Amino acid sequence: MTRGRRDRLGRGLGALLGDLAAARSPEGGEVRHVPVGGIAPSPYQPRREMSETELEALAQSIRENGLLQPVVVRPVGEAGSGMWQLVAGERRWRAVRRLGWQEIPAVVREVDDRTMLVLALVENLQREALSPLEEADGYRALADDFGLNQSAIAQLVGRDRSTVANTLRLLKLPPSVRRLLAEGRLTPGHARALLAVDDPRRAGELARAAVRGDWSVREMEARVRRLGAKPKKNRNSSAPNPVLRALEEELREALGTRVSIARDAAGRGRIEIPFYGDADLERLFALLTGTEASQVLG
Repeated sequence: MTRGRRDRLGRGLGALLGDLAAARSPEGGEVRHVPVGGIAPSPYQPRREMSETELEALAQSIRENGLLQPVVVRPVGEAGSGMWQLVAGERRWRAVRRLGWQEIPAVVREVDDRTMLVLALVENLQREALSPLEEADGYRALADDFGLNQSAIAQLVGRDRSTVANTLRLLKLPPSVRRLLAEGRLTPGHARALLAVDDPRRAGELARAAVRGDWSVREMEARVRRLGAKPKKNRNSSAPNPVLRALEEELREALGTRVSIARDAAGRGRIEIPFYGDADLERLFALLTGTEASQVLG
């Protein structure tokens, strides 16, 4: 992220929180030492995963150089209870816990829930620490929990409205595609191309094929265009059977490809499993039989 882009993040925070830089001045009396064990994490933390390697590196840096920036907390519970909730700085808080610190420098601020969520989002966006889906979940929380529209969200976090809109659209992807995106096996560009595919089974199939074939975003877009983005109706049923659809989903997850189950009124039918070349056929054969194709043919 360029410096200009980074400077834009959180440009609406002044109206919410005031000048934190001034609040961190020891002369102002706003920084105090708070018991580490009396701090609870923020329920609005958008980041789901924090790697052990990253936390250990931060703890080592704090051990050698000290804590260069206080965390930000707000009081919770009854007045004088000595209980706090993190507003910003969860990585720092976790790191000093590893070091066995009993107290941590903290800026105490009275902030509402919306401000907590915005601060957590901005802090992580500035460090490029959020996955695309974590970012989208944060935007959705601002919309659903606090009634903000996309323009207001964009103003608060310093993004373009189109960026917020495109990020939110990722939440419409099928679960199997979101899983690949969360794991980093699929890029946001690949995922956005799949938004044009109405059939979730076909979208999942394309996503897995893209991972296996190491497709570029341009190739994914071309495949989606060729597909036509139209769902294919079951020829033997005017309405999808939810039981069959659930079974198809389980088979799809197990085999890593689209599976189609068709059944007539007498209960007879077929299971169709497409494959994409010799290697894919051998993969499916091994999954279904527990035997490598080469052992049968060899």
